[in-house]
Amino acid sequence: MTQSTPHVASTPVAVSFEFFPPKTAEMEQKLWQVIERLAPLGPRFVSVTYGAGGSTRERTHATVRRIRHETALEPAAHLTCVGASRDEIDEVVRDYWAAGIRHLVALRGDPPAGASRYEPHPGGYAYAADLVEGIRRIADFEISVAAYPETHPEATSAEADLDNLKRKIDAGATRAITQYFFEADTFLRFRDRARKAGITVPIVPGIMPVTNFGQIVKFSAACGATVPASLARAFEGLDDDPETRRMVAATVAVDLVRKLEAEGVADFHFYTVNRAELTVAICHMLGVRAPLGALPSAPALAV
Repeated sequence: MTQSTPHVASTPVAVSFEFFPPKTAEMEQKLWQVIERLAPLGPRFVSVTYGAGGSTRERTHATVRRIRHETALEPAAHLTCVGASRDEIDEVVRDYWAAGIRHLVALRGDPPAGASRYEPHPGGYAYAADLVEGIRRIADFEISVAAYPETHPEATSAEADLDNLKRKIDAGATRAITQYFFEADTFLRFRDRARKAGITVPIVPGIMPVTNFGQIVKFSAACGATVPASLARAFEGLDDDPETRRMVAATVAVDLVRKLEAEGVADFHFYTVNRAELTVAICHMLGVRAPLGALPSAPALAV
């Protein structure tokens, strides 16, 4: 029987990483250990999120500025419409430009804590497309926006959700980064629909390595992402076996990326949840590696 030749990429994939801002001094120290561990992998950029309702705005700003001034990484700051007037948001945008930040991730944002639904600020940008247009008026930023392969939970239909993405692109966004998903066909179908709708900017799949399966189930229920039965089977019985769980998580993520890579996808955005080791392992298997001797030693893993 003839054996098929395994697919070997001619060049490594391109990656970017997402962090969330630290809430305490201890968390800040741990985040910087993660950044130092991932920086040698040469990501295209690293993004820093807001908390729900913009609750971590100042910590996001501080983290992004520190990345800009203390590392060689290209930082991207998340910016939302929530809880601020246009003048306030415009001031933040100008401050970022003055600080040397050239990439923003423009989002509508989640409702503030205690609110049952999103309500635009009376004097603010109502939606992400409006925010993109406002940013574009101020300076020539690179602007990434969110995309939803399985449709935003609040969208009236998949078509309406895609129309909203098109408005964000037409307003001046230069890239779309997707919500995470776990099956390659989910992304590929969405990419095809987006191209037919006239969306030509890069659509970068968001990859979420599964560090805690129970949490992923909860997050996915809230954001509309499907958790396939095959994923549940892969992590079944591993609640008290973190070492095996990490190996399974890496294998699952690499398998997903390889399937997408075979379909011409070359850029991937990893949601790191401020942990380095799993992302390093996945990138290593994908051929994204630090120069010899450049990767810092890993700290002891917490169980």
